[in-house]
Amino acid sequence: MAPHLDAPSPSGSFATSFDRIPFRPAMSSELGTGCVPPTEPQSSSFFESDAVEEDFHMTRPLVPGVYVPTMCFFDQETEDVDINAIARHAVRLAEAGVTGLATQGSNGEAVHLTHAERQLVTFTTRKALNEAGFSHIPVIVGCGAQSTRETIQYCCEAWEAGGDYALVLPPSYYAPLFAPSFKTVKEYFTAVADASPIPIIIYNYPGAVNGMDLSSDVIIELSQHPKIVGVKLTCGNTGKLNRVAAATQRQSKEYDPDKPEFLVLAGSADFSIQSLIAGGHGILAGLANIAPKACIKTIELYKAGKYLEAQKVQEVVSRGDWTAIQGGVLGVKAGLEAWMGYGGFARRPLPQPTAEQTKSWKEGFRELVLLEKSL
Repeated sequence: MAPHLDAPSPSGSFATSFDRIPFRPAMSSELGTGCVPPTEPQSSSFFESDAVEEDFHMTRPLVPGVYVPTMCFFDQETEDVDINAIARHAVRLAEAGVTGLATQGSNGEAVHLTHAERQLVTFTTRKALNEAGFSHIPVIVGCGAQSTRETIQYCCEAWEAGGDYALVLPPSYYAPLFAPSFKTVKEYFTAVADASPIPIIIYNYPGAVNGMDLSSDVIIELSQHPKIVGVKLTCGNTGKLNRVAAATQRQSKEYDPDKPEFLVLAGSADFSIQSLIAGGHGILAGLANIAPKACIKTIELYKAGKYLEAQKVQEVVSRGDWTAIQGGVLGVKAGLEAWMGYGGFARRPLPQPTAEQTKSWKEGFRELVLLEKSL
């Protein structure tokens, strides 16, 4: 789901171990502007055992498919991070067959979380996947911030918590003061990629950055950086997606559609097929929190050449996605609560949905959930 232009400790406190493996969030003063790269493990500062760390820091390539920007769940009384719900949700998605997960996106209420809470969510997600037998699934972590310095810090913290890739929005607060022709933005992404211990995925989402919309020219230029390995296009512009996909394929020495050097993802499930026709590799879409199998089925049918069947599934997915787009994180959580029995509410100041909204969103997802349960 992508609305594209059309604090406290968790229960039990951060000091409490998660299945006996203690989590110690890195503090800002410890990280400064840089961090230890992945080739130099921090064996005792973050994880208690080397075995756990090796399991967290393994190579997980980005491949075509369905990626899910996961929700963040909270205790309904205290608003503490609910690590048990986060872990169960991650495993449910993995069991459905998704390609990868992403934490700290708009669906994950990253703007409501402290640095330490962000790390805890990523750590919990990575650990839950590993313990359930899904250690091969990559975890992408939202790391955008308004300063280059803090963005790099988020990237360092993401890697330390078990993240494999950083999803980075361009800064926008001082955009009127930026150098022309996106020079400041290009310098920002280059500096972050140079310093980050994990590769970067560009996040083009105008609705989240005061309307800033990266052109295909800017994205193609940035894609030539060896540590910028993909893009999520929540702008909904399939023409842009086509230009980026075609250009980055030409730049590859030996393009392998199953292992692209630069992954081009649609940012919403309602144009899954359209993005594949344009040369994209899949989706990173919030609707998959509710209906991962339906999102996967859409892509599988298209790739199998069953275009009419794929179109029919896409129609159901698109109608469901319209409910998600209209309701945002509130609507998706309400849908999960109504149909899956968990989800709860967002953190304040976001309001709790009214009874009328809850009923409307439940009905809006009905057709999609029935499809999901049939798969």
